[in-house]
Amino acid sequence: MSVYVYAITKAAHPLGLDDVKGVGEEPAELHAVSGGGLSAVVSESPEDLSVSRRDVEAHHEVQERLWADGAILPMSFGFVAQDEASVEALLQEQAEAFSRRLDELTGRSEFNVKGVHDEDALLRTILTESSRARELNEAIREGGGTYEDRLALGELVAQEVQAREQALGEEVLAALRPYALDERLSPASQQYFVNASLLVDAERSDEFTEAGGELAEALGEGVELRLRGPLPPYSFV
Repeated sequence: MSVYVYAITKAAHPLGLDDVKGVGEEPAELHAVSGGGLSAVVSESPEDLSVSRRDVEAHHEVQERLWADGAILPMSFGFVAQDEASVEALLQEQAEAFSRRLDELTGRSEFNVKGVHDEDALLRTILTESSRARELNEAIREGGGTYEDRLALGELVAQEVQAREQALGEEVLAALRPYALDERLSPASQQYFVNASLLVDAERSDEFTEAGGELAEALGEGVELRLRGPLPPYSFV
């Protein structure tokens, strides 16, 4: 029977999951598989497992409840093992590495930081501060300008957007890095000018949150900084 794996913990973890159910249309019962001084929290893998809101939320609820009582190695959604014997074998084989990582993550949590720029506000700023962009835009808006002018304006705006968002992303990371122990960065995208996961010691969580709030206010109009956490260390397993 295949099993769905949620997280790995030390064997001493209390595993307080009596009122929590697993994934599946008929939520599965949770139990532990042990080996090598470790425990893996698992359930029977449902045949209808899908990337649905129901199952994703159930997956994360199990992990968050476990994490509230001690360090865990959270597995990615959809991690299925062949059977309990293979899970036990993995725990035995990787006992030293898993235990070491659990020790490293004890008392630490993940914060996710995403930065969103309002496109209209950014464009207004560029047209205000760039005389060349403003000149081209006014010519085109008044019915003048050539195809080359429109092309030049598009290229200029694209370059300005990239440069400004890169600088803004670096500013955000520079302000928050002093509070973090480690980081995982995702490439900037059209949606987010910064998308980072930071590992923060529990003793500095309040400082980190306060710094993030002050930074969000300082960034000003048209910039939204989204800060989520503390979370289980999903990005650092």
